[in-house]
Amino acid sequence: MQPLPGIRIRRLRLAGVSRTYDVDFTHAHRVRGLSVVAGAFSSGKTAVLEFIAYGLGGKRHPRHPEVLRKVRSCLLEVELSGEPHVIERPVGEPSKVAYVRRGTLDQPALAKPESRPIEPAGAPESLSALLLGHCKLEGVQLREAPSSRESRTDPLSFRDLMSLAFLPNERIASMNFLFENEFMKKHKLKQVVDVVFGVHDDRAVELGERIRELSTRLTQARSELAAARTFVEEQDLPVGDALTTEAYERELLELNEQLQALDGATQAGTAFAGRLRREHQQAAQRARRAAGVVRDCETQLARMMPLRAQYADDLVKLNMLAEAERLFDPLSVTTCPACLHRLSSPPSTENGFCSLCSHELPHDDGHLTLGTADAERSPDQGRLDVASEVRATKARLKEITEYIEDLDSSLAALKLQAEDAALAEEQAAAAVDEATSPRVAPFLAARDDLQRRREEVLRHLQHTENAIKLQNGLEKRAVLVERHETQIARLREERDQLGDAAQDRDLIIGRISGRYSELLRQWRYPKLSQPMIDTNLTPYVRGDSYREASSGARTLLTLAWQLAVFEVAVETSAAHPGFLMIDSPQKNLGHGATRDAVIADAVAIDDFYRHLTSWLAEQGAGAQVLIVDNSPPALAEDYVVVRYSRSEDRPPYGLIDDETTSEEASHPQSPPSPPADRQP
Repeated sequence: MQPLPGIRIRRLRLAGVSRTYDVDFTHAHRVRGLSVVAGAFSSGKTAVLEFIAYGLGGKRHPRHPEVLRKVRSCLLEVELSGEPHVIERPVGEPSKVAYVRRGTLDQPALAKPESRPIEPAGAPESLSALLLGHCKLEGVQLREAPSSRESRTDPLSFRDLMSLAFLPNERIASMNFLFENEFMKKHKLKQVVDVVFGVHDDRAVELGERIRELSTRLTQARSELAAARTFVEEQDLPVGDALTTEAYERELLELNEQLQALDGATQAGTAFAGRLRREHQQAAQRARRAAGVVRDCETQLARMMPLRAQYADDLVKLNMLAEAERLFDPLSVTTCPACLHRLSSPPSTENGFCSLCSHELPHDDGHLTLGTADAERSPDQGRLDVASEVRATKARLKEITEYIEDLDSSLAALKLQAEDAALAEEQAAAAVDEATSPRVAPFLAARDDLQRRREEVLRHLQHTENAIKLQNGLEKRAVLVERHETQIARLREERDQLGDAAQDRDLIIGRISGRYSELLRQWRYPKLSQPMIDTNLTPYVRGDSYREASSGARTLLTLAWQLAVFEVAVETSAAHPGFLMIDSPQKNLGHGATRDAVIADAVAIDDFYRHLTSWLAEQGAGAQVLIVDNSPPALAEDYVVVRYSRSEDRPPYGLIDDETTSEEASHPQSPPSPPADRQP
């Protein structure tokens, strides 16, 4: 059976730092028609659907503390028109770009993932444009005011289409199910339904604009394909069966094994020379140590010679100072300063007084020189003791001279020792070479040959990998050209078969209304009468709008509306994604304090699942329904893909299965948990 056009969800993978968290919606490598995610409250069921919506371009993802702690990226494996693709978006701050590649999660990427921006949704390279293209809706423009032909238009976004593919918990049984409190969203929902079924106004004009836009893209894609083919032909790359790396990888593996074996044989063949190598190492160490001692000795000599010269110079200066004091004493007074008569004797100390001025002196040595008396009166400002300085300087100079002589005398012996050590090292190295060269030479030649062959194989392998990448690029461009051609042909056929939009819309609304009535009868809706959907898409029962019904009744009415639109779209091959996600179909029918006893007692949830399994096996074959349910009935047990227990004794605990109650308690800084049916 050929898969329907559109999108099918295969697997969800949340990638963390050390592990991944997966939910698989396939069986025997094929997409399941019905998949049920079951389990207790606060276990992460709703987060599964929200991450799927995020992978398809949603604005935000679940931000529960355990998600932000553990998850780094969201990977969604989908089928786009039957071909598997992987869409990846980072987790944390909602990303503005998605990375798309062909293949599955378990297959390595054969080419670099394609970067697809999330905004603006109408850009040809956006993720929304890619997904809408597989839903036959690429390039659709929605008028802000349908009654005005001059109204501004906005491009259709895949997020707009998700209102028909995702029924979240907050919309089920809501009195704002059709966005009655938000005029623009309600208006856009009506437009999306009309566009999906191809019954909107100005279809011919809109189809013509889409054809012209796609024709422009087709021309550009053909030009890029032709340029790429010319480049590949100029590179003279291998094509066809030659584009394989298996042979080169196998040969490279064999060469690496041979190199390892050869290295082992070389080491074994030269093991006998271990003693010689150790002796050479010891000789080299001794030579280095002897050379270091010589360098230290020469360095000390180079530093001491200027120091000795400085001390010798200081000694000369001190001797000159002593001679100056003896030869040039300024107190050699021979004439009286008052009468200018010659003195009979030089100044001296007489009975403790100066013979010139009769001042008392502290000493009585009989001889006076300049400043002697003053120095005795002020010991802190005494004159330099030249004799003691001379003695100290001579002692230091002698010590330095003796040290230099010792260094100089030992330097010659140290140089001889260093030369002997260097010679011993050379002899030890020659002995090692002489012992190992005959055995190593054949190994070296063989290793050089293996290394040359290895480099050649690596070069061929790189050349082939580049050729494969270029070929994949050609195939990608060829697929894009083919897709544009197919879309243009389909749009032209659709334009040629256009009828009256108003009449066609009435027929579609009538069919959806009939399916809506049929579903309520199958579900045994109490006192069912006058079930219908009017031209504004509002569901009615018993002559009243769904907003007048009880909470449990609104659950059934909103489920019936969503399923009716989905089933009619699939059966008529309308431009619907082909999958439907429903969160908590038993809301108000058996769970929680807001249980509607009248409806819950009259309606069995078994009828809901029984209809789905029957329809998916017949008219809806190829479509996909994903349901999150706390406690699905026994007849749906075969369709449960995962069941979260919230019990450490019965894994898996939840979507983030290594975040349990005990672990949550170890993070007191975490913010409060979200509502029960929203927490992973």
